[in-house]
Amino acid sequence: MDYKDTILLPKTTFAMRGNLPTNEPKRYTQWFEKNVYEKMKKNREGCESFTLHDGPPYANGHIHIGHALNKVLKDIIIKHNYFNNKSVRFTPGWDCHGLPIEQQVEKKLGGKAKKEALSTAEVRGLCREHAKKFVDIQRDEFKKLGIIADWEKPYVTMDYKFEANIYRTLCEVAKKGLLVERSKPVFWSWAERTALAEAEVEYEDKEDYSIFIAFELSDEAKQSVGITDKAALVIWTTTPWTIPANTGISLNPDEKYVLTTDGYIVAKALLEKLRDDGVVSGEIAQEFDAKVFENLKAINPLNGRDSHVVLGEHVLVDNGTGCVHTAPGHGEDDYRVGLRYNLDVIMPVGETGCYDETVVRENLIPNAEEFVGLHIFKANEKLIELMGNAVLKVGKFTHSYPHCWRSHTPLIFRATKQWFISVDGTPKGEQKTLREIALEEVKKTKFIPETGRNRLNSMVENRPDWCISRQRDWGVPIAFFRVKATGEVLLDEKVLNFVAMIFEMQGSDAWYSMDIAQLLYPGSGYKPEELEKVNDILDVWFDSGSTWYSVLKSRNYDAGEYPADLYVEGSDQHRGWFQSSMFLSAAVEHKAPYKGVLTHGFTVDEKGEKMSKSKGNVVAPEQVIKEYGSEILRLWVASSDYQGDLKISKGILKQTAENYRKLRNTFRFLMANINDLESLTPVEQMGILDKWILATAREVFAEVHKAFSEYNFVNGMNLLNNFIVNELSGIYLDITKDRLYCDAKDDTHRRASQSAMALIAKTLLTLIAPILTYTADEILEHAPAVLKGDAEDIFDMVFENITEVESDFDAAYFIQAREKFYEIVDNLKKEKTIKATLELVIETTSAKVLALESVEAEDWFVVSGVSPLSDGENLGEFSIDDAKFIIKKASLHKCPRCWKYQAESENALCPRCQKVLN
Repeated sequence: MDYKDTILLPKTTFAMRGNLPTNEPKRYTQWFEKNVYEKMKKNREGCESFTLHDGPPYANGHIHIGHALNKVLKDIIIKHNYFNNKSVRFTPGWDCHGLPIEQQVEKKLGGKAKKEALSTAEVRGLCREHAKKFVDIQRDEFKKLGIIADWEKPYVTMDYKFEANIYRTLCEVAKKGLLVERSKPVFWSWAERTALAEAEVEYEDKEDYSIFIAFELSDEAKQSVGITDKAALVIWTTTPWTIPANTGISLNPDEKYVLTTDGYIVAKALLEKLRDDGVVSGEIAQEFDAKVFENLKAINPLNGRDSHVVLGEHVLVDNGTGCVHTAPGHGEDDYRVGLRYNLDVIMPVGETGCYDETVVRENLIPNAEEFVGLHIFKANEKLIELMGNAVLKVGKFTHSYPHCWRSHTPLIFRATKQWFISVDGTPKGEQKTLREIALEEVKKTKFIPETGRNRLNSMVENRPDWCISRQRDWGVPIAFFRVKATGEVLLDEKVLNFVAMIFEMQGSDAWYSMDIAQLLYPGSGYKPEELEKVNDILDVWFDSGSTWYSVLKSRNYDAGEYPADLYVEGSDQHRGWFQSSMFLSAAVEHKAPYKGVLTHGFTVDEKGEKMSKSKGNVVAPEQVIKEYGSEILRLWVASSDYQGDLKISKGILKQTAENYRKLRNTFRFLMANINDLESLTPVEQMGILDKWILATAREVFAEVHKAFSEYNFVNGMNLLNNFIVNELSGIYLDITKDRLYCDAKDDTHRRASQSAMALIAKTLLTLIAPILTYTADEILEHAPAVLKGDAEDIFDMVFENITEVESDFDAAYFIQAREKFYEIVDNLKKEKTIKATLELVIETTSAKVLALESVEAEDWFVVSGVSPLSDGENLGEFSIDDAKFIIKKASLHKCPRCWKYQAESENALCPRCQKVLN
């Protein structure tokens, strides 16, 4: 007789293959059509809140794998909090102003000249169109990753209300007394013709001159220090083009300086090295304290102008000469020491990096007319030549040098009139400086990983004043009026509020399309013709740095609470968004805009190399979705250690897809085997093995949930995978097959194991739902009512761990016994002594094993009997502690229904199967 139809085989409509590339888009479309995000908000009304504030990607180009990593990680974190029964908010945003968009528009127009032929308003209109196009493109690309957010109402920094709020943030900073305008050297991109902030600077190798130049002391100076013969301070510089702007030479106040017999003055500590290098050759003629030279004069050998000797802590004696060429218009340290000594700030370089008329007007270079319009980097050789014998040594070397992040051209330091946020200024109403407030807030912030604290702390501690002005077209204008007669800037509250109100209704383009009469508050007390507009725009980092104000504090978005619980970005944002947000929030509200900061690394190929088209190692999100589906990308994010750089390649994705398949098939097995379960067996009525797997699952799920709550997804996934592969699939699902398929449908053993599986499946489902949301939702659609309950979809579920289960099962002992048994089984199968473990019985002296109900012991080892020792031939044996285990061939016959060797005669059923069928 064929007993196949009497077996309770597993049944489920949940497919073995996900066919993700085809099926995901259909389900995602359903989610967005029924507005799952609104449902999530409604489901958690009145619950504890969790706010993750989105750092805005740039609305330029398609998303790359780094964007995908960032947004998926945020989505997983938000959903983890959601399934943890919190009320979550996720308002996605885009950065829409700034240089890269302006460059793309310029490119489309066919170059700078064509762009400059247009009015500012026209250029801004084209930039706005470009940004809008890519906001729409990127939004669709993010949605294909299964990311759920307020896609209907994202924040876009070029929206009119948003621009008004960026401007209001600027006005708040001004009200706090922290906004200053001054001429100061800043990083200047001559290629882009604009000032740059620290965050827009990258360091690349550059070949430069290494040049030693002698500045002869003036006669008065020599007389003052008692020198009668030739005596020249020797400076070392890598920028000969800055020598025309030299107004000083800085010495270290704590060092000794020596005059050599060949007439040169250098730091004593560097004399030997300078002799070895052939810069000077004489012996020591006289020795001096640095302080004796203070306020004396040397002569610039290029133009004969005075160079004032000053003292500065910034002067080091680890290289060079200990005498530092000082041009306050061309360097931060030079500028600071120049302020102290009232040195002239000379700036002979125009916005394009060429010498301007200043070189002629101030007689900075011989034959100065020849240099007007010449690029500074092309002037070095000519200047060296003009200095003649004063140049003691010329060489070249390669060093790390600041470059523009967009054009990758070398930057210069250039003193221009710019707007700054004074980092060491004290906000009105506060005792501490802005820097001190920010440093205190860094201490209070939670960092993941903890190393982020030192990085941000060091950025805040060491940063100079923040230059927030740019000389470009596409950005939020620094919309202030200046009184022509006095140069005073109007910071009257009513004037500022009136401009903000216009921006809110018409956008910041109004600053360019409307005249002063229309923009000026009618009761200001000024006539329009007495005023002029400030035409600089804000640094784009000011836009993104003020999003906490425009998004979280304004009532324009339902985006969560200020300060946010978490900011999540790449590790480069310590110097970017985390810092700009911190300073603006500390300036206006005197606190950090976030309670926690999480940073992730960058995506690299499997060899750890940076991705580039030329190497052919770029992995595009679109390609991954097409080949594998977004779930594989999401699982890759959760399974990678994001605290370092994340490796991704076809091989890695293939392995991730295999891990997904195993997880999917585990769920399929669980679902198929609980298909006829209608109610759960109480835990106390379950067998010892069911209690063991539940207790183990509960412990593992608690650890995994804790890891996920600490955003340690890689450890959580490792714990989960180990449990699924070893205890769950490797043991429990294997040992319960007999009872699930062959026991009577309502047998207490069978129903207990089904109940244990249902409890595990339900908790496991809500644990993986934040990561594999599509799969979790698909599982729920095919799940039996006992698992699904009243849930319409996965978003109706909440994570609840399995209730506490008491289990006295000695798992370590039994797993050891099982492993030793299977080592012998492997050999028996190789020798073809047996085909299956059900052909065997175990005899033992182990009190622990014999104390088990016989069916539990048999199922644990998947054998046909477990009993005390008896006589007969054994096929193998092993011991644990003092207990012996003997393996023998089963003496009874094979049951044709369950295949256990427990039937009294050939072709007869075993007692259990007889009972089931009768």
